[in-house]
Amino acid sequence: MRVTSLCSSSKANSTYIEHEGQGILVDMGCSYKMLKDGLAKIDRSVENISAVFITHEHSDHIAGLMQLTKNTEIPVYASEGTLMRIVGEKKVFSEKNLHTTAELSSVPLNFSVNAFHTPHDSAESMGYTFDTGSVRAAVCTDIGHITEEVRKNLLGCRFVLLESNYDPMMLIRNIKYPPVLKERIRSNRGHLSNPDSGVFARELINSGTVSLLLGHLSQENNTPETAYNNMVSSLLAVGAQVNRDYALDIAEVNGNARRIIV
Repeated sequence: MRVTSLCSSSKANSTYIEHEGQGILVDMGCSYKMLKDGLAKIDRSVENISAVFITHEHSDHIAGLMQLTKNTEIPVYASEGTLMRIVGEKKVFSEKNLHTTAELSSVPLNFSVNAFHTPHDSAESMGYTFDTGSVRAAVCTDIGHITEEVRKNLLGCRFVLLESNYDPMMLIRNIKYPPVLKERIRSNRGHLSNPDSGVFARELINSGTVSLLLGHLSQENNTPETAYNNMVSSLLAVGAQVNRDYALDIAEVNGNARRIIV
């Protein structure tokens, strides 16, 4: 399985995952042009995408969905609550290829897909796991806290794209953010902080995770270096050493088009 983060931040998110020549997309928060350009960097095209899986309806996850559904007939899957918002807000060109996550067992892929609920201030936010039979991978961002459902689905995954959204002190000191927004971000239905991400990663490593990709970093309240160093320190505290016990990467704002082999 190969994973490529095409874009990841508080402004745009999209991840391409491929197994034995068959690809899927998690979220379409970038523009259609950015999607095509990102795929071209890894010698792929939109034609390689067999399905799209949407986590929730916020613009940084569906901004390019209108153009994608206008230019292709790729099936799009999301929770019922998310689909209702997408259709109600007219975020798609056509509804004919929209499907609920209840239909995941019928997706024509050479690997299985599972959806699970995540705690976020949206209609019905989801995370996804992908299982080839020998390797299980997960994409899980926009999580205010680690619920038992999140924990159950992520533990044991070989690869996890995990949110590490903000540094608490940077958020506190950010004078551009009003108190109500800061509280939303810190809430149980907001985003996962660097420290909380680091603590949960200890459980992941102990369960068999060997590759972590930190994503959905805030451009206002975090830096790649801060997120990376926090994770390394957190895992080192329990004896896990980067590049020995696990691999660690940061999903860049515009993607680095470097495929992670899982």
